[in-house]
Amino acid sequence: MPKLHLTNEEGRNTTVQFKAVKAQPSPRLGLPGEAVEFYRYLSAVREGCHDMLVAQHGEDYAQALVDGDPEVDMEQVGRRIGATDVVYLDDAGEVLYAAPEVIEVIFDAAGDEVERRRPKDVAANVNEGEPVHWTSMKMNRRLVVRRFAFRRSLQLLHVDGLTYDYLYAMAKDLDEEDKMVLIGAGTKGKDPLIFQHNGSPYRGFLEGRIDGDRYQLLLHLSNLELKRPEVSQ
Repeated sequence: MPKLHLTNEEGRNTTVQFKAVKAQPSPRLGLPGEAVEFYRYLSAVREGCHDMLVAQHGEDYAQALVDGDPEVDMEQVGRRIGATDVVYLDDAGEVLYAAPEVIEVIFDAAGDEVERRRPKDVAANVNEGEPVHWTSMKMNRRLVVRRFAFRRSLQLLHVDGLTYDYLYAMAKDLDEEDKMVLIGAGTKGKDPLIFQHNGSPYRGFLEGRIDGDRYQLLLHLSNLELKRPEVSQ
């Protein structure tokens, strides 16, 4: 089970475990006592694509579709598809035998392109060695769930009696205040959380729940803040 080096509000730190919180299973499709199986079928071939039809019949090929159905290959369309492989094509539709170079395109808030660059390697900062920090930013639970979209949630788990007391105290404080606290990486807790090499950066919001001697400490991860669109004048 993966581990997390966590610092609390008083600056004390320890190593705890965490696991992903599984979502409730969705309702099953089908009839009672019968399983549903999904299959894929071929819907079109290359010769039936727009570019190929234009090359054969010109831009106005509507009548050709009515007269002869050139977009449908009766021998291929409708066949069941099994295992597939990913194939990259260039702008001319030819197969690429070497992987293309990946370029990051950076856009500003208005959607305008700002920069193009090669991807940079980003190291993970959530591990047993580097602590993540409890920051001074606390927000009401209702406000957090309306302002940020959570991509996933992790449950923090104790490994012994001392870490139980440590995590229970954090969960109790947050639950009594009805708040979540922002968790950050880096020496001052200002960096986003990155769980794997070149992984997505997340804001982490710690939520506590208690029920008698039982506790639940959840780390909600978000990379999307919800904002009202500006009203155009």
